[in-house]
Amino acid sequence: METIRETHHPDKKPASASQASNDNRRNRLSFKRSEFSEDAVARIFRPSRSAMTSGKARTKSWRLVFEHRRAPFIEPLMGYTGSTDPLAQVKLEFPTLRSAIRYAERQGLTYVVQRPASKAVALAKKGIRRRVDRPSCAFSDATLERLGLAALQASYGMAMDKAIERNDTADPATGSSPMDVVRDPTLPLGAKRSVLMNWAWTEYLIDQSTNEDVPENSRPSLLHAVEQALLALEREVQSGLDRSTADREAA
Repeated sequence: METIRETHHPDKKPASASQASNDNRRNRLSFKRSEFSEDAVARIFRPSRSAMTSGKARTKSWRLVFEHRRAPFIEPLMGYTGSTDPLAQVKLEFPTLRSAIRYAERQGLTYVVQRPASKAVALAKKGIRRRVDRPSCAFSDATLERLGLAALQASYGMAMDKAIERNDTADPATGSSPMDVVRDPTLPLGAKRSVLMNWAWTEYLIDQSTNEDVPENSRPSLLHAVEQALLALEREVQSGLDRSTADREAA
């Protein structure tokens, strides 16, 4: 979840400072000495929805917790994670952000507010990330058309759209060669298509920068090898379809 952090420090005045009779500024909300130590830092945030459920219960309120002041340790006997910081156990819940902030100010706390970024900002960042991480539709379609696989343009587009959901890697280090991706039995067809097309996109960009006199450590281009791997993958897919059709006809 994209968040915006805002840090607020208490405006501490000297104990001897007096307020003029005509000073209409609002007094601090702290009525007494704070029960918390000066190094305590509160974090105010709205809990996110659990990944284990689609329900949104307990996500409307705001929570106040304290940042760890001492590093946790491993308890030697049972292996539990322990801490000597008692504030790490404190969790307060408030119906609104304003009430949580008012509490922190009454206590004279330094606090950090984590506000969810607006949906427009989050969608814009997501769109930028997708455009950077995945090849353009024009490149993908042109590559498939050049290889004689234009009929699969929609299938490849769907595979790359779902790459983020599958957490496919766009890193060419997936295998030592493009054919390793084709032969990998753990990868589904959609993942193989997205990985190889992303690999082709990476090689294309490297070739472009090399042509613009920005050498990439004089490494050889693997674009042709990736394209041959794409052809080999689709030949295997078609061969499997042909065998299935022959088996059905024989039955």
